[in-house]
Amino acid sequence: MSFEQKLSKENKKLLNRHPRLNHATMQKVTSHVQRKEGDWIINTLLIDGYDVPFRYKRKEAYRSLNGARVNLTYYATKEAVAGFEMEVMSVVKVVRS
Repeated sequence: MSFEQKLSKENKKLLNRHPRLNHATMQKVTSHVQRKEGDWIINTLLIDGYDVPFRYKRKEAYRSLNGARVNLTYYATKEAVAGFEMEVMSVVKVVRS
């Protein structure tokens, strides 16, 4: 099966509508941290083979994804941290594989 055949119809529509979006399948989570920020829970994932964090928000805490395989739909952004500009991946959709 090719990569195109594995994508769901919903993911294909998202990727066609938003060219900056990326999709990665079967990615292994090496670290998953959740922290409260106001009314939101900020989730930060570190993915095996990537040097940048993947971040997304939820209203409630989620079960740990440490060691799990996930499918991610995300786009690259830049964020200022302590005066340094850092690349961060903003996750639009995360699904356990």
